[in-house]
Amino acid sequence: MKDRPVILYVDDEETNLLLFRMAFENGREVLLANSPNEGLIKLTENRERITAVISDMHMPKMNGVQFVNEARKELNTIPYFILSGYFYDDEIDLALKEKKILKFFTKPFDKAEIEGYLNETNS
Repeated sequence: MKDRPVILYVDDEETNLLLFRMAFENGREVLLANSPNEGLIKLTENRERITAVISDMHMPKMNGVQFVNEARKELNTIPYFILSGYFYDDEIDLALKEKKILKFFTKPFDKAEIEGYLNETNS
């Protein structure tokens, strides 16, 4: 049996972390981090297993794009996504144009939309 894909989700709100895990844990292993710093640690510890990273945009000390920029220094070969309850902005637009992130998703998230992108990037 093939190992389940491993995704890392970074969000500073505990409820969002739990909802995300519940939505995606059937087909994947979901690693959770409640801060960008914890996300970087988990990324380093699991760099051989993680197949995609999804991050909230608005978090204390480091936003999602800043987190992705740091994470890419550790692991640049996987897709990164931003998931946010806030509006699309210039920083997200630039990250998309520079291909630092593959897609911007909005909260509340559409599980099928995210699954589609994850399946496409993990095939």
